[in-house]
Amino acid sequence: MSEVLPETIPVRHDERIDVGHLMTWLGGRLPGADTTPQVSQFSRGKANLTYLLDFGDGNEYVLRRPPLGPVAPGSHDMGREHRVLSTLWRAFPLAPRSYVFCDDDSVIGAPFFVMERRHGIVVQNTVPDIFGGGDEPVANRKLSEVVVDTLAEFHAVAPAEAGLADLGRPEGFLERQVTGWARRWDAAKHEDNPLADELSQWLVETMPPSPPASLLHNDWRLDNMAVSEEDPGVCVAVYDWDMCTQGDPLADLGTVMAVWYDDGEMPSALNPMPTTRPGFMTRAEAIQRYAERSGVEAAEIGWYVVFGTFKLAGVLQQIYIRWHRGQTKDERFARYGEGAARLIQLADERRRN
Repeated sequence: MSEVLPETIPVRHDERIDVGHLMTWLGGRLPGADTTPQVSQFSRGKANLTYLLDFGDGNEYVLRRPPLGPVAPGSHDMGREHRVLSTLWRAFPLAPRSYVFCDDDSVIGAPFFVMERRHGIVVQNTVPDIFGGGDEPVANRKLSEVVVDTLAEFHAVAPAEAGLADLGRPEGFLERQVTGWARRWDAAKHEDNPLADELSQWLVETMPPSPPASLLHNDWRLDNMAVSEEDPGVCVAVYDWDMCTQGDPLADLGTVMAVWYDDGEMPSALNPMPTTRPGFMTRAEAIQRYAERSGVEAAEIGWYVVFGTFKLAGVLQQIYIRWHRGQTKDERFARYGEGAARLIQLADERRRN
C-alpha cells in the first residue's frame, strides 16, 4: 500500500505557469477572475497537468493543460475536453462544467481550459482512513460498485441529449483504436519488445464485433472519479475527458477491468484501484454487474481486458519516454518503462487464461 497523497501540492518547478499572462487573458472571460489567484497543483495527475486557481472566498476554478514535451497525435486534446465538458454536464451532471478554452500557446505555453471546481475524495491506490483505510469491507464494496454503476449510467446518456451527437466516428472505432495504440507503442518505445508486437497482431486478428455505440470516456477508473466524503458509494464528479468520443462501450469496460487486479495478479506501476481489499468485487463480479446495469452483452470481455491492458502499457510507455528523453524531470516516471513492460506481460497472461 502506498502513501495517501495530499490533494494539492506547490506547483512543481518545471511545471509552473505564467500567472500574469494567464490573468491578462482571463480578464473579462471568467466570472470572479479579477484578482491574482493562489495557484497550486493537483498531486495525482500523471499526464495532463491540473492546477487549482483559488481567488479567495470560496471562488475556485481548475485549469488543465497538456504535459510537458511532445505528445502523441490526437492525445491530450484540451480543445476536445473543453468541448465535451462545456455541454456534457447538462445530461450527465457528474461531468464538471468547462467555461473557457484558450488555444494560444503564448499565454502559458500550451492550450488550456478552465472548469468548475468539484469537492470530493479521490481514491488512488490506497483507501483513505475516512473510508476505513482498506479494512472496511462495506466501504470497499461501495467503492467497487460506484465505479461500475457510474460507468453504466454514463453509457446510458444519449449523445444528442449531451450535445455530442457529432463527436467522434463510431463506425470502425475499435479497429482504429487497436491500430492506433500499436502505432503509439512503436513511436514511444525505447527498446524492442517482440511480445508487444505479437499482442498487437493478435488483437487485430481476433477482434470481436462491437455492440451498439455509446459515449465513451476512454480512461475510466476509480482515481478519475471523486466520491462523497459521507458515502464512498456516491460519485460527485468524473474527471479526465480529453479522450471522450463515441464507440464500443466495452472498450471503456475493458480499460477499467485492465487495472481491476484479482488476487494473485502482479500489479504494474499503474495500480490506481485497491481491488484486492476485502469486500471489493472481483473482476468477474464487476463485469457481471456492469452487464446487468447496462444491458450490454459482455461475453467477449476477455478480449477487451487484454486490449485495455495493452493500451495502458502504451500510456505508461508514452509517459516514460518523455522522462527518458529529458522532456520532463518528474522522477515519478522513471519506473514507468518497467511498468509498461510488465503490463505487456500481464496482457499476454490474460490472453492465455
